[in-house]
Amino acid sequence: MSLPQNKAAEVKPRAFERFVPVDHTRVAFDGGFWQSWSETVRSVTIPTQHRRLEEEGFLEVLDFEKPPSPLVRPIQPSGLSMQHFFDSDFGKWIEAASYTLKNHPDPDIEAKIDAIVERLEHGQMPDGYLNSWFIRREPDKRWTNLRDLHEMYSMGHLIEGAVAYFEATGKRRFLDVMIRAVDHIIDTFGTEPGKLRGYDAHEEVELALVKLYRLTGDPRHLKLATYFVDERGRMPSYFDEETRRRGENPADYVYGTYAYSQAHMPVRNQTQVVGHAVRAMYLFSAMADLAYENDDPSLKHACDRLFDNLIGRQLYITGGLGPSASNEGFTREYDLPNTTAYAETCAAVALGLWSHRMAQLDLDSKFTDALETILFNGALSGISRDGEHYFYENVLESHGQHRRWKWHYCPCCPTNIARFITSLGQYFYSAKRDEIAVHLYGANTAELEIQGQFVRLRQETSYPWDKDVLLALGLVAPTRLTFRLRIPGWCRNARLWVNGEQMDLGASLEKGYAVVNREWVDGDEIRLTFEMPVERLYAHPAVGEDAQRVALKRGPVVYCVEETDIGTEPQRLRISADTNLTPRFDETLLGGAVVLEGEALEADAEDWGPTLYCNRPPSLKGRTFKAIPYHLWANRDEGAMQVWLTEK
Repeated sequence: MSLPQNKAAEVKPRAFERFVPVDHTRVAFDGGFWQSWSETVRSVTIPTQHRRLEEEGFLEVLDFEKPPSPLVRPIQPSGLSMQHFFDSDFGKWIEAASYTLKNHPDPDIEAKIDAIVERLEHGQMPDGYLNSWFIRREPDKRWTNLRDLHEMYSMGHLIEGAVAYFEATGKRRFLDVMIRAVDHIIDTFGTEPGKLRGYDAHEEVELALVKLYRLTGDPRHLKLATYFVDERGRMPSYFDEETRRRGENPADYVYGTYAYSQAHMPVRNQTQVVGHAVRAMYLFSAMADLAYENDDPSLKHACDRLFDNLIGRQLYITGGLGPSASNEGFTREYDLPNTTAYAETCAAVALGLWSHRMAQLDLDSKFTDALETILFNGALSGISRDGEHYFYENVLESHGQHRRWKWHYCPCCPTNIARFITSLGQYFYSAKRDEIAVHLYGANTAELEIQGQFVRLRQETSYPWDKDVLLALGLVAPTRLTFRLRIPGWCRNARLWVNGEQMDLGASLEKGYAVVNREWVDGDEIRLTFEMPVERLYAHPAVGEDAQRVALKRGPVVYCVEETDIGTEPQRLRISADTNLTPRFDETLLGGAVVLEGEALEADAEDWGPTLYCNRPPSLKGRTFKAIPYHLWANRDEGAMQVWLTEK
């Protein structure tokens, strides 16, 4: 496989270096927690998602020679139809499927991708423009409403799919289609005379362009991504200008403020995470990429401020983000309702992308702690254990009204969680020069090349259910390397051994990573132990909804209580502050998981009578209860669920 264009050989000194993630295809999950999830997504999720795209009429939009059929998704009051961005779902599905093909060739899946690519290529306009909605339905209105209609957002996901498919198969057809589309965008947008000085309100193309640049080495791709990020928030707003050109009043904008799309001020001036959650995370991911590629510390500093604001004031304990359905995003700091939590699966995935990028620029465990929380909780909850049912919203409390669905009116989340899991290997390790960073733990075998030296790593562990991790090294020759091993922020007592000799962990810690530098030989072993007592966690006093409540966590896994396990709504439970909670591995629970068991009190309504209100509190009776990992809820019988339990 050859790159379309060689990268420039010149290397200049940088303000900071970057760890480079391992190729996900070089990491094999050969046991443990992630093996079954990865296999389910590959063998069940990918095929069924393509079937849903057919059944729901999505692929019909690529019949460019036929007159358009009636809308599958009608126009909303905002003027937007979900059908405006169906192309993005093809892009994400192709990306997810491509991540599986190199290690698991599948002629049927490859043929399905090729069929979509052929239709996209056939419909592409001579000037390179590619968007199924506008080509078939409103060709005269293309590029007239960047504020609302997601044209470049869709192209961005197609670009990511094309890059992934090329890297998996070496086939250039899709890549060439999208390079022509990018050429058209370059000819249309920018600060040069005669070009539109606009950008898409729904960020995504920016990070896709950096991916394309890293593949092609074409500086125009990097320049375009940089333009879109730098131009965002410039006043007077381009969105106002284009709205007036359409004969409309900018004051009538349904979301009121351009903070909805993080376009209310230049990105380097932003200090609080606002607006639509997915858009924000995609933007910040691109900013992190560009901070490195352009050697621009100002973007890194902006990302640091925004990350700390999100983690410290606006993130659910599960890693979910964006509490409001009205804007699919943020409201105010510390506003974290449970029953009405939006916490879109796509937003958690996108935060994972941003956290991972930040960790490569600044090896600080706060970034990978966030990534791990998302993986085991707020993102993984978005897909069922059977691999073909989903959540769009990930609430932290339900009275039984929330059930998983096989497809959604706006099905952005299924393909997003699929591409996250199928590319999971890249999040475990990264390297630069003679250093290897170990970010995540789970049974796998990985192959890396460090300064021309082959390094094989094997993790043996039952993490996150068990505290012990063994890393065994395979080397051709003795090699001096530095290992940087993340010590999870949730762990209060960790220990480290190298070839049986216990190390002084406190003396070796740098930003939450244990640093071990030595000459290594084939067969060397690193052992880690992360003590995993059950923890009771409490919310900041400003989070009024969680006052006098407690959440349960063990290791990286957040727990919840489901009605199906206790026979009543968990909202009736009262957990004592000194209740002994016992972890137990339950092999019968959805493939096996550690559950928590303990004593509780239950508010008893038997002697309450017919009245709604009473001048005395309810009586309490003792009982046992069981809590299960949050990511496994709503996989069994219908019923209520609660993460934040009342503490008595």
